[in-house]
Amino acid sequence: MKFTNMKRAGLSAAIVLSLCSLSAYAEEKQDEPYMNKDQVDGTVDETKGKVKEATGKILNDKGLETEGTVQKNVGKIQKGVGNIKEDIKKDK
Repeated sequence: MKFTNMKRAGLSAAIVLSLCSLSAYAEEKQDEPYMNKDQVDGTVDETKGKVKEATGKILNDKGLETEGTVQKNVGKIQKGVGNIKEDIKKDK
């Protein structure tokens, strides 16, 4: 598959934006002492999914785009489970 300059620039932008969103999330969580494993794994999967989804859109690869969407949503759910666990722990 041949990459055009436009696709290369779009792919680079998608990766940079995904990394920035992960960085912003990390800054937002600094006031909390730590994140549990579900929160960390969910955030990582969500970011990976965003990158795959954006890459699939740029490369016009529906399979990769769908895989990224699924991974992103699974990561959101896993992060939510981790958030619920933390809330339960705080309420004790």
